[in-house]
Amino acid sequence: MAGMIYQGKAVLVTGGATGIGRAACVAFAGEGAKVMIGDVDARAEETVAIIRKAGGDADFTPTDVTDPAALEALVAACVARYGRMDAAFNNAGVLPPQRPLHEVPPEEMALAVDVDFKGVFYALQSEIRHFLKVGGGAIVNTASVGGLIADPNMSAYVAMKHAVIGLTKAAAIEYAQKNIRVNAIAPGFVVTPMTQHWADSEEFRSAFFAGNISGRAAQPEEIAGTVLHLCSDAASFVNGATFVIDGGQTAH
Repeated sequence: MAGMIYQGKAVLVTGGATGIGRAACVAFAGEGAKVMIGDVDARAEETVAIIRKAGGDADFTPTDVTDPAALEALVAACVARYGRMDAAFNNAGVLPPQRPLHEVPPEEMALAVDVDFKGVFYALQSEIRHFLKVGGGAIVNTASVGGLIADPNMSAYVAMKHAVIGLTKAAAIEYAQKNIRVNAIAPGFVVTPMTQHWADSEEFRSAFFAGNISGRAAQPEEIAGTVLHLCSDAASFVNGATFVIDGGQTAH
């Protein structure tokens, strides 16, 4: 890609096996970055293969984001493999089944808390510790339009994505003067393996598109560009912000 704005840099991505995470990994590599992927999903190996086939450099470290030690090990693996870590994209997440709030079982709520919130929190801790040592860096967290508005039967997910946006702001103001920027993205409906069941549902598509001015869902590649921008020097004065990428869904 023109410019190669990440040439000589290394980027860490959690949840890079599929969907938005994979698209971001490929995009980072296309701009010259060396990419370290952390995921529990072995399909991350496919992401690595795609990048290497295109002439890029990527590696995969199996990582459970609910385990703080695993995230420390992931950062260490990135630094050991590439000699540096310049940016991080915390994208790992789960999408609990849709059900009324009063019917959400404890184990589903616990998984949402552990992955969608604690996973981001622990990743931030490990990344910030590294960036404090090296003089700064950029971090992007994946939230959702569900972190700004609410949809029925998604209470656990909505609550955790609101928490991610709050956490992003908190981290940004704590470390701004240490040259560490922390921002978030809030995608709307993106077709990924995680959301494919919605994309395949005529009932869901009819209801969703009726209230979305774009009349379609996004592809993962349409989200990746904002992630790359926020992690780049071009966004050097962007901090504590949440970028909505929803085709106008929340503007309607």
